[in-house]
Amino acid sequence: MSLLLGSTSDFFGLDIGTTAVRLVQLQGPSNAKALLKYAYVPVDPATALSDAKSDQQKLAQMIAQLVSQARVTTKNVAVGIPSSRVFTTVADVDRLPPNELAKAIPLQADALIPTPLSESTIDWALLGDSPADKSKQEILLTSVTNKFVEDRLDMLESIGLNVMAFEPDNLAMARALTTPDTPGAQLLLDVGHRSTDLVIVLNGAPHLTRSIPTGIESFLKAASQTLNIDNKQAEQFVFKFGLSREKLEGQIFQAISGTVDLLVTEVEKSIKFFQTRYTNIKVEKAVVTGGAAVVPEFPLYIANKFGINVEIGNAWRNVTFSQDRQNEMLAISNQFSVAAGLAERNS
Repeated sequence: MSLLLGSTSDFFGLDIGTTAVRLVQLQGPSNAKALLKYAYVPVDPATALSDAKSDQQKLAQMIAQLVSQARVTTKNVAVGIPSSRVFTTVADVDRLPPNELAKAIPLQADALIPTPLSESTIDWALLGDSPADKSKQEILLTSVTNKFVEDRLDMLESIGLNVMAFEPDNLAMARALTTPDTPGAQLLLDVGHRSTDLVIVLNGAPHLTRSIPTGIESFLKAASQTLNIDNKQAEQFVFKFGLSREKLEGQIFQAISGTVDLLVTEVEKSIKFFQTRYTNIKVEKAVVTGGAAVVPEFPLYIANKFGINVEIGNAWRNVTFSQDRQNEMLAISNQFSVAAGLAERNS
C-alpha cells in the first residue's frame, strides 16, 4: 500500500527520520533481496521537523550528500512519510466490483479523514471480510495532505531524485519486521526520539496503526529531572541501566518507569481497541525496535506487562548479506526497519 507515483524495480528506500536520515538499497528478486547499500547521517530534530524553506533546503543537501557518499546506483526512491503526518484507519465498505469500489471509496473517505478530500492524497488496501458485518469488507485507508506530499516531492526532485512512491513509515516497518504466516496478531513498537509508532499486524497486513507522543526523549527528560542530571548523563544512564531494578540501586528504573508506564497504558488501550473489533484474535507476540530496543530490560518489561513473547525486531530478516557482516548489521538493525521496509517493496 502506498501513494504511488510510478513503478520500477530499481530504487532505494529513504527514511527521513527525526534524528537521522537513513537509506537502504537492495537487489535481486523479491523473495531473496540482497543488501547493496546502506547509509545514514544524523539530523538535528529541529531541522527534520521544520517546514521552513531554509531547513528543507538544508535537509535536501544532507540527503544529496548521503546518496552521493553511499554511491547509490539509482535516482529512483521510495520515501517514508512520518506517522505523525499520516491519518490511517480501518473502515468497512460495501462489497463491490474493483472498478466500482475504486470510485466509491473516495466518497466514503471524505467523512473519515480529518482534512478536506480536495486537499488530501488518499490510498487504500483491501484487508478482507469485515469482522463486524459479514455483508461488508474492510479496507485500510490512509491519507496525507497534498501540501506535505508536494513539498517533499519538490525537495527531493530539487536534488535530482525521482520519487516513485510515498509510503507511511509504519507500513514499511511492518513489511520489514513481520512474516505473513505468523499465527495470531503481532504488536510492533517502534520507539523513536519523540514518539512511538504502534502497529498491530494480522495475516501480514496492518490492521491498527497509531502514533503515541511518548518516545526516548520523554525517558531522558524524566531521568534528567528526577535525578537532577544533564541530558547527556541521563542518556548514558538510561541506555546503560534502563529498567533494571538492581543496577544503580534501581534509581534509573524509578526515574523513568512512570513515563514508560504512560506509553504502556496507551499500548494497552490500543490492544483493547483492536480486540473489540477482532474478538477472536489474540495478540500473540510483540516486536520492539527503535531506541527502546536497546534500553536494558525494556522488552522484558513489555513482556511482563502483557504476558506475551517479546522479540527485538530485526530489520534485515528478509535481507541477505555476507556472514562476516552479521555483527555490523545486527548492531544497527533497530534503526533501519523503515528504510529496509521501503527498499523491500515489490515496486
